Amino acid sequence: MSVTAKVKKTFFCQSCGAQAAKWVGKCTSCGEWNTYVEEIIQKETKNSRLQIFSSNKNGNVKANASILLNEVGTAEYPRIAVPGKELTRVLGGGIVPGSLVLFGGEPGIGKSTLMLQLALRLKNLKVLYVSGEESEQQIKMRADRIGITTNTCFILQETNTQNIFQQIAEIQPQLVVIDSIQTIHTSYIDSSPGSVSQVRECAAEFLRFAKETNTPVFMIGHITKEGSLAGPKVLEHMVDTVLQFEGDRNHIYRLLRCTKNRFGSTNEMGIYEMNGDGLREVLNPSEILITDRDIPTSGVAIAATLEGNRPMLIETQALVSSAAYGTPQRSSTGFDLRRLSMLLAVLEKRCGFKLGIKDVFINIAGGIRVEDPGIDLALVCGVLSSSEDIPIPQTICFSGEVGLTGEIRPVNKIEQRVSEAEKLGFKKIIISSHNLKGLHKKTFSIEIVPVSKIDEVFSLIFG
Repeated sequence: MSVTAKVKKTFFCQSCGAQAAKWVGKCTSCGEWNTYVEEIIQKETKNSRLQIFSSNKNGNVKANASILLNEVGTAEYPRIAVPGKELTRVLGGGIVPGSLVLFGGEPGIGKSTLMLQLALRLKNLKVLYVSGEESEQQIKMRADRIGITTNTCFILQETNTQNIFQQIAEIQPQLVVIDSIQTIHTSYIDSSPGSVSQVRECAAEFLRFAKETNTPVFMIGHITKEGSLAGPKVLEHMVDTVLQFEGDRNHIYRLLRCTKNRFGSTNEMGIYEMNGDGLREVLNPSEILITDRDIPTSGVAIAATLEGNRPMLIETQALVSSAAYGTPQRSSTGFDLRRLSMLLAVLEKRCGFKLGIKDVFINIAGGIRVEDPGIDLALVCGVLSSSEDIPIPQTICFSGEVGLTGEIRPVNKIEQRVSEAEKLGFKKIIISSHNLKGLHKKTFSIEIVPVSKIDEVFSLIFG
């Protein structure tokens, strides 16, 4: 006697993954409007799943028993060494066995290229690269362009999880790459690939596989037009690490950020350069983010910033001009526009500069985006330099946060910032006077100038 599966229709919020029995206009969980979509869910019958892993001889899954916390062992699992310093830094020292990593980014930014480079360079591990978007021939063409050969990387063009796990059982890989999770589907749910229920269930299957077999899994994910990872928010909660690949496709530089990491810091960043033969690591970003100029130019200021534990110097560019169309424009590339408006308000209120009737444009050179408040002082000086049309000497850099009262606030890890500026040949760095506590000025050959107000900086730079 055959047992038919029960078919159930339900509604899912495409923004947060909340479930409802009927359609509602506004999601009660995230507050978004018109995000509920109907999906058909077919519940699986008893013992219908293929037990590829974690099963006994009878095909039944062994139940776990509770244990006292003091009785749990603390054995250290060695991390898997990753070729390249950038990815190693972002992951916190290497790949943790049994971890589930979600890797997101815009279309064409280089997600598949970076993951294929990782799979080809791990020559001591057996890697299974599962592609649901490209054929084997397309992946082979990319591998030939990268120029790396290996005998340990297997390619599988498949979108069904049951078939994927069958191949995993035959090959027994030590690392699995899924490209991408939005194209994978399971036969036990009738909704289309990429839907909330499919993405959540497929990710849960790979999570179960990673934890029970101690095999790391990398999942490539799509992003929405707002820049967030597509699919339910529960997907980011399920995984151990969330990596974000950023960058402007009009520029050659790509930034790899870690927004969640259960095994390391979330403030680290890696920089890559997109070439015709793949992605190349940028080990010293300060040298490429600063433009060499023979003639001093107004509106350009160098900021000593920090990304995680990595100091680097970036070039901030400002353009201040008269408003030609009545309403002043405020534009910012690579920097928060609301923070720019705050800095301009501080300059007008505390220092008396009439910037409310002028257009102000800000750009961070290199196409990168910086969130460190330590570049406030450099941006302010760049705006004043462009407004007065007075160039800033090229041997001076800045590091400081600007407060609402016009004060220069201290920044963290000032020693690393000063050391980076000294290494690149700068003669003077202007910092907050509050950063002098604990800073040994005699250990640096660069001149350290402390300031406490924006007025002091203006008098010091522009006379």
